[in-house]
Amino acid sequence: MTETLPAPSARHAPGDGAAVELVHLRKEFGEVVAVDAVDLVIRHGEFFSMLGPSGSGKTTVLRMIAGFEVPTAGAVLLEGRDVSHLAPYDRDVNTVFQDYALFPHMDVGQNVEYGLRVKGVGRAERRRRATEALASVRLADFQRRRPSQLSGGQRQRVALARALVNRPKVLLLDEPLGALDLKLREEMQVELKAIQHEVGITFVFVTHDQHEALSMSDRVAVFNRGLIEQVGTPLEIYEHPATAFVAGFVGTTNLLSGDAARAVLGRDVVATIRPERIRMIAPGAAVAADAIRCRGTVFEVLYLGAETRFVVALDAGGRLLVSRPNTSDHTDAAPGSAVVLSWREDDVRLISDPTTTSATTRGNP
Repeated sequence: MTETLPAPSARHAPGDGAAVELVHLRKEFGEVVAVDAVDLVIRHGEFFSMLGPSGSGKTTVLRMIAGFEVPTAGAVLLEGRDVSHLAPYDRDVNTVFQDYALFPHMDVGQNVEYGLRVKGVGRAERRRRATEALASVRLADFQRRRPSQLSGGQRQRVALARALVNRPKVLLLDEPLGALDLKLREEMQVELKAIQHEVGITFVFVTHDQHEALSMSDRVAVFNRGLIEQVGTPLEIYEHPATAFVAGFVGTTNLLSGDAARAVLGRDVVATIRPERIRMIAPGAAVAADAIRCRGTVFEVLYLGAETRFVVALDAGGRLLVSRPNTSDHTDAAPGSAVVLSWREDDVRLISDPTTTSATTRGNP
């Protein structure tokens, strides 16, 4: 089904802060609705992440911004201009993919110059701009090396330089760190953010990794089933999740509802509390007079290096996950230990959708 595209939105004009605007964007693949009426504004100079699980629609949105997919309905605006039906090469964007797609028979400098050569840019200008782009990603001395002589992180930076050399208004990054090991991925998160700050252009980053999104982004859009569930800063997304899905997908959390919420909170609500916000003490120890508290038994202990997580079975029913840093004054609580859990009332966040019926843990255990 194809619908008539709406007129470009008048809410944002070039230069007023909107680098990318999506207006009621929809994409269908046969009977499958991959993206459903998404509205979004990405500001100039932002490091903006689209976060969500596989199949949530984030990559399809990125491909529509890039021009690799045509919307079924709605519009993609770049600086106020409707580009929904323009080819990728007619848009002032570039894309960095997970597999980097470097030419193995070319050296680093030739790889970075390639797009300029296709556009007919002269040799001297190509080399000057390629040298600048490689310097911006800290690879100025690597021009004569082949991709096979580089590490995974270096190849990723070459792909980034090749995209930056065209001086796009918007750089699209499709899970570019996914092929790297954990340590290198964490190092490249710092590098990418620093590079984006230096070059000052808009980065639109797609990832399923919550830690990548939280550590690098100015703002994050959390996708689920073709829709955006919440847009906000990393702090807002983590500390004030709008839905149970956001609370569970971004970090690890405890959800309380039904009988457990009534027993523990005294209210028939759906609420979330992060494991690190819960204090775990021995029965009889002092608890602040205004603290919310409940009794339970340690069911399982998970040692994770920097922290230990405790699964506590509540006397009132259900389980809560408690996280404590492994500091020098850390006291162990073995499985079977009776404990008291307490937290402040403002550590509890009420959320809008009652998707559970008991105390549960969401996210990575």
